[in-house]
Amino acid sequence: MFKLWATIRKDTLLLFRDKVGLLLMFVMPIILVLVITSIQNSTFELVNENKIPLLVCNKDTAYTSIEFIEALDQIGMFEIKQVSKDLTNESLNTLMHENDVLISIIIPPTFSSSISQKSTNVSSKALHEFGLAENTLTKKEFPEKPLPITFIYNPVLQQSFLQSINGALTSAIQIIEGKKLVQQLYVTLNEKPMPENLQMEILQKNISIEEIAAAKDGSKTIPNATQHNVPAWTIFAMFFIVISLGGSVVKEKLSGSFVRLKTLPTNYLTALLSKQLTYLGVTLLQVFVIFSLGIWIFPYIGLPALNLPADLFGLLIVSLLCGWCAISYAICIGTYSQTQEQANGFGAVSIVILAAISGILVPSFAMPQSFAVIMKLSPLYWCLESYYGLFLERGSLADILETTLPLLGFIVIIQGITLIGLKKKNLI
Repeated sequence: MFKLWATIRKDTLLLFRDKVGLLLMFVMPIILVLVITSIQNSTFELVNENKIPLLVCNKDTAYTSIEFIEALDQIGMFEIKQVSKDLTNESLNTLMHENDVLISIIIPPTFSSSISQKSTNVSSKALHEFGLAENTLTKKEFPEKPLPITFIYNPVLQQSFLQSINGALTSAIQIIEGKKLVQQLYVTLNEKPMPENLQMEILQKNISIEEIAAAKDGSKTIPNATQHNVPAWTIFAMFFIVISLGGSVVKEKLSGSFVRLKTLPTNYLTALLSKQLTYLGVTLLQVFVIFSLGIWIFPYIGLPALNLPADLFGLLIVSLLCGWCAISYAICIGTYSQTQEQANGFGAVSIVILAAISGILVPSFAMPQSFAVIMKLSPLYWCLESYYGLFLERGSLADILETTLPLLGFIVIIQGITLIGLKKKNLI
């Protein structure tokens, strides 16, 4: 026991002397968590809370186009700014760049007439099918291809965001078309305008949509950017101890420490256990620091607070397994590396690659189907899924056994590969 304590004390002293390693293990992940969470939270607010500035160039003079603009405003997604109807596409594009506006639309002069003609044509056909009226319209009275609404956008917008905007514009058009069709049917049948109260009753939305996150504990709390990013970048920080721990293993090999250990009444496995216990404490400290940042500091800088899962024991077990997996990987890299440069270079690059394919850098649902198997080859994937099972799905330790058991399997495999390497190099 004394030998183990002495080696732990030695490893702790070496750790505190590694200033660069400490920066990578604590300062870098804190900066990453702050920056990435702030960016993602701003994106969520842009889509869900803040209104998007929209320039509207209305070249139509009829009232239907005004109703369309009002429908866009009622959607609640846009901050509408109407501009002169005399602007061309080029001048509107220039105005967008001058005012830092990302999207604009041009309503064609035939918008109202096209909507009116379509409602008249459809209502006539519908009533004719029911035998209530004759279809007196000819093809000449209804143009097959009415002028479209021109949608101009800044190329920096992502495709998913453009699809959301297109969906909102389409919904507004459908609202106006439905309204005009109902009015036309009423006028044709009753030969008088539809009462406003009846029109509101017909067009009023009756079925609402309630959003509920599919949490395993039945909670209705919707996960925020903090719940997604804090666990993810904590895992990234854990595995980046490869720079310090992997380099330490290589340094001891090159300095002859292994050879001197063989002359002493001890075993290198004791030193190996010492490193694992020392750096396991470091990984748990990383978890404590980054989680504390999310719980207490984030609310003061305008970010959502981190909500810990109900199963705190499960959180401790998952953190221990993630830290142990990171330590095992770092020691394995150090065992097979010949120089510190190899350990640092390969270790850092491999962690970034594993993070990319595991869903930390890029969400797993956004990856192609061909990556479904590749993702599961990364231990970071199982770490992330275990944390998400607790934080996002609000599950317990029993609920995430299907992710923690593969993680434990990775630890056993990596530890076995490390022991094989140490035996081949006659270090144990």
